[in-house]
Amino acid sequence: MMNIWQNIKDWWVDFQPLTSLRDRLSGDKKLLKSIGIGIVLVIGLYYPIGMMIVHKVDDNLGYTPILNPGESEAVANAAGLMRREIEDYRWTAMDPFFMPGAALDNMPNFQKGMVSAISRFAIEMSDQIGRVRGSSQVDEDLDKAAGLFKYKPDVWVYDISESWLPQRSSAQQYMLAVRSFENYNRRLAAGEAIFERRGDNLLATIDRITADLGSASAVIDSTIQDLSAFSFDTDDVFYRTKGRLYAYYFILKGLKTDYANVIEERKLTKAWDQMLLSLQEAASMDPLLVTNAAPDSFIMPSHLAGQGFYLLRARTQLREISNVLLK
Repeated sequence: MMNIWQNIKDWWVDFQPLTSLRDRLSGDKKLLKSIGIGIVLVIGLYYPIGMMIVHKVDDNLGYTPILNPGESEAVANAAGLMRREIEDYRWTAMDPFFMPGAALDNMPNFQKGMVSAISRFAIEMSDQIGRVRGSSQVDEDLDKAAGLFKYKPDVWVYDISESWLPQRSSAQQYMLAVRSFENYNRRLAAGEAIFERRGDNLLATIDRITADLGSASAVIDSTIQDLSAFSFDTDDVFYRTKGRLYAYYFILKGLKTDYANVIEERKLTKAWDQMLLSLQEAASMDPLLVTNAAPDSFIMPSHLAGQGFYLLRARTQLREISNVLLK
């Protein structure tokens, strides 16, 4: 009886269909395990490697756009910087969660700061510089650019807070604004657009930029007071301010050329250069780790306090330029 049972057991173990099924299941488990490990490795490497490839905070102060005779250098600088960020790099501020850029921090905030400054400049171009006095017609290209640059910087294809339907991304809207700026400059070179090179227009633009820098200094002050030394929000404020100051540096550098006659007539060349140097110092700050220690800390620096110093220095110098233009 025992022999019969052992024979049946041996036959069952050696039964080919069952053995084949058992081997197949064992192989499938190994395959699934390998696939699972592969997926984990891909996900684990996708974001870090992708972030390293995408990340680029370009604070090169030697940037020079293409400028044709008769065009505004300030407009060319603003348009060129935005085109560079969108086409040469990537507008990471709008990246959705499944793209590596969404995990970046410094680059998106740098870009947000840049577009904030350029948006302010576009409004001044539309309201002041691109018109003959306030009663003249608004330039169509400048008006379009001013509206488009005010678009939110973090819109991908969908913005559920606004609509469930697909819409233009931030990068698409900003490229339309860039093209409007470039078209305005082409028309300006052809004598078909207006660029008022009067001192009062320059004064109004400087006053708006000065007010915007005052707002940025208030954000720095509240950040120093409210956040800890290693808060995750500290570098957000630092790089947004850095991007804003970087864009203003090129805008004001361009305005120095555009209003060369006014600046030379009022003997403002030296004051203007000193103001640009302060912006340059602030825009070129590049700490390995942004810390928000107390301004009088003995151990760690307060990068926001250092940035705020150069920002307020530039703001004071802009005020001094405004006072001279008022006389």
